[in-house]
Amino acid sequence: MKKGGILHPDLSSLVARLGHTDFIVLADRGYPIPKDVERINVGLTDNLPTIPQVMSVLLTEMIIDRIIVTHEMEDISPIRLNEFKEAYPDILVEFVSHLEMKELTKEAKAVVKTGDTVPYANVIIVSG
Repeated sequence: MKKGGILHPDLSSLVARLGHTDFIVLADRGYPIPKDVERINVGLTDNLPTIPQVMSVLLTEMIIDRIIVTHEMEDISPIRLNEFKEAYPDILVEFVSHLEMKELTKEAKAVVKTGDTVPYANVIIVSG
């Protein structure tokens, strides 16, 4: 039995398989996932877990080079964006359009689907 760290077997395996500049998408409950991209569903109910909760767990086992968020997050969910900036002041934040994020998702190692309900809260985590 695993002693600690990420206990979800698919999520633990994903982190172990990541290389430098590989990325994963942390998605809200409604985010469209391309059919050829691995889906890891950790959502239980509305806002359980949230994207920030999953990100804090991932940080215990991986190095994050930068995160990518959408310009729409900046406009529609600025409180969530500020949460990320305050929690991770040393992690670079890059911005793309929501459409660009959907295109980038096609190249992700996986999408981790959460129960998050915050609009445009999706984040791409780039492995360091």
